[in-house]
Amino acid sequence: MKKVSEKEYLNKFVSSFKGDESGDLSSRQTPNVLYSKAHPSPVSEPKLLAWSNDLAKQLGIEKPTEEDLKILAGNKVTPSMAPYAARYAGHQFGNWAGQLGDGRAITLGEWETESETWEFQLKGAGPTAYSRRADGRAVLRSSVREYLMSEAMHYLGVPTTRALSLVTTGDQILRDMFYNGNPEYEPGAIVLRTSPSFLRFGSYEMLAAAKEYDHLRQLTDWTIENFYPHLSGENKIIEWYKEVVEKTAFMIVEWQRVGFVHGVMNTDNMSILGRTIDYGPFSFLDDYDPNFTPNTTDLPGRRYAFGNQPSIGYWNLGKLASALLPLFNDETDELEEALRSYESIFWDKYYAMMGRKLGLDEVTEEDKKMFGDFEKVLSGVTPDMTIFYQLLIELPIERMEEDQVISHFSESFYETPDGNLKTAFLDLIRQYAQRIKKNTISREDSRKFMQKANPRFILRNYLLHQAIEELEKGENTLFEKLQKAITDPYFNAHDEFVKKRPNWATNKAGCSMLSCSS
Repeated sequence: MKKVSEKEYLNKFVSSFKGDESGDLSSRQTPNVLYSKAHPSPVSEPKLLAWSNDLAKQLGIEKPTEEDLKILAGNKVTPSMAPYAARYAGHQFGNWAGQLGDGRAITLGEWETESETWEFQLKGAGPTAYSRRADGRAVLRSSVREYLMSEAMHYLGVPTTRALSLVTTGDQILRDMFYNGNPEYEPGAIVLRTSPSFLRFGSYEMLAAAKEYDHLRQLTDWTIENFYPHLSGENKIIEWYKEVVEKTAFMIVEWQRVGFVHGVMNTDNMSILGRTIDYGPFSFLDDYDPNFTPNTTDLPGRRYAFGNQPSIGYWNLGKLASALLPLFNDETDELEEALRSYESIFWDKYYAMMGRKLGLDEVTEEDKKMFGDFEKVLSGVTPDMTIFYQLLIELPIERMEEDQVISHFSESFYETPDGNLKTAFLDLIRQYAQRIKKNTISREDSRKFMQKANPRFILRNYLLHQAIEELEKGENTLFEKLQKAITDPYFNAHDEFVKKRPNWATNKAGCSMLSCSS
């Protein structure tokens, strides 16, 4: 086990590419480099609010001392670190945004374990060359959300970046939460987040758009060598892209499985490793609504709504493919074919996932039609997604009388269905009960499939909001409960949180809708 302050850090990215080493933190364009040197800016009174013991154990890190806390807060950089902010671009809400880059994230270096390396990145540690008109800081509100949610997604089994620590800074940060001309001071915080890489689709888009083709090829080759080392030969770029397609499809299927809505699926927020990154205005679904987006910036078009995430994944992969075109001669058929394969890959994974959610022994063509029925009926009835599937696990399939079915699912309803919706719901549940009876596996084994596929606890926005409000008052009881609950989301240990979103949270700022500053 090593201390954060004593480890010899690697700097493979910095040593492999050309960067702006001036240390100039003024906002500007940085052509012909892949990063800019960026030292964290000190904070006044850092305090450790949270520490991921599980991740620390995985990485071989001791619990932080006061000296380590200085690093986690951005108040100290060790001699082996070469901190930087990465340059990248992206399509935001469907429009080309040009150069973006790490505006409030600074990578300290790479922590090496026996099997891999992990980038250590401070989010909220001060300005970089890519901060534009912002201060590079993060508030407690957004930092708590990123820390808890990235760890929650890990325990749910969804590919994600991780968070090692959450530190309050003692400084007040001015933020206009909804960009409506009402800024307020909020407590500042810093998250140390980590991943083998934070490279994103926009990293390659930037170089292609700037026609820095030598850098584009260098970055692509370096990515394959470091993160896809099993690939080699003349077709390695195509094979790499195919794997990115598959990883992205799998990640989004997992989002749909647990009801996660990213909220801002810009190409600069899409990981080249197929991991969920950049937790901002995210949410889980409460009531089942494919048109739900938690992001006020995404209104009224709802581009990044829950039901649109699979198609946006394809769109974003298309932009990555376009960025890679300069690496090919005229022979781009394989690249186009690899992109088109996304649809079949996604649906194969989606159908398999739905089979597990519904406890089926196998998935037939008839079952696929039933999955469509579930989508249609649940979209109309809008039950609480998480609670509905929990109740489905315990469905008494021999008791299909109308009153019995409605009563069984009553805890999941925000509004009890009637009329045609009620009829459709009853027909669906009866159809499902008949299908379960055809399983070749036991009912007990079927339920085990469902328990592993359907989370019992999800980190709902209203719970996060309540925890943040308490923390801002100096109380951490709910925060500590949530930090424990996220580690065991599939079983019964935290049933105090297994309940629908309360009415008061339906339209409350920070509970139902958030902005990109969240």
